[in-house]
Amino acid sequence: MNEIRRSISTSGSQQEENFDPNRLLDALIVMLQLKNDAALSRQLGVSPAIISNIRRGRQPVGASMLVRMHEESGISIKELRAIMGDRREKFRMSYELHQRKAA
Repeated sequence: MNEIRRSISTSGSQQEENFDPNRLLDALIVMLQLKNDAALSRQLGVSPAIISNIRRGRQPVGASMLVRMHEESGISIKELRAIMGDRREKFRMSYELHQRKAA
């Protein structure tokens, strides 16, 4: 299992320049020894449509999805983000959320 993790981590770092959530979904399917997206959606406890929307770029991989992925795989959220090519060190709060907190 650690070999798979290292392999996934290495391949993710080699291709980090291109943001691609599909790489993360594919890596999870391999690591969790699943057959397809439907099995991944069951494992994560989400609708198959959510996985499909992520694959098609219609929906981002949000924080709650990253947490679910972490809980199921044991891979840190930072590593999960690196696998899909997200290299940001920090996330910016949306303008609306920032305004609400300031009020």
